Amino acid sequence: MPAAAVESPPMAKLYFYYSAMNAGKTTNLLQSAHNYRERGMRTLILTPRLDDRGGRGGVVASRIGLRSEGMAFEHDTDLERRVEADLLAHGPLGCVLVDEAQFLTRAQVWQLSEVVDRLKIPVLCYGLRTDFRGELFEGSQYLLAWADELQEIKTICHSGKKATMNLRVDAQGRAVQDGPQVEIGGNERYVSVSRAEFKKIARGEGSIDPLQASLSFPA
Repeated sequence: MPAAAVESPPMAKLYFYYSAMNAGKTTNLLQSAHNYRERGMRTLILTPRLDDRGGRGGVVASRIGLRSEGMAFEHDTDLERRVEADLLAHGPLGCVLVDEAQFLTRAQVWQLSEVVDRLKIPVLCYGLRTDFRGELFEGSQYLLAWADELQEIKTICHSGKKATMNLRVDAQGRAVQDGPQVEIGGNERYVSVSRAEFKKIARGEGSIDPLQASLSFPA
């Protein structure tokens, strides 16, 4: 009598969900975490400590009011070791989710790939692809290079075209050309636009108003 077929467990993968600003990346992350938990699977949410828009460090909050406790990390945190410590303390994980993944370092993206390949845990990363100059962030660069699955989360430019780039603007809505790559801000500092609009405003041909007021998060 033939032996019954044994179904193999799904293969863990490193995912990168990328978009321009205000496309709902964090909302998507929190929905994914909820879906895992609803099926009785524990999750670990990681978020860079430098992004404190959700309140105290470690809280992940979306623009529509969803929020969840996460674990804050620094630029020199070993994320593979952090996940191993969480497994030891709390037991099996269904997946690891990373908010604002553009702020990861090259080393941290590699560590997350080890979580997938060695620990067999899916890792879902959500972040921007490019900065206000149209250049790749370090984390995004290596996620684009090493992730098993890439998926764009789409949003719309005020022109009606798909928004793929991010403008940093001043109080008058003019494009900011200089400054540090990492500067935390919500809708009051950044606007997602199409490539054509990005070029136009970067050349100084007009200005743009952030279309959404900044949100305050409940305590």
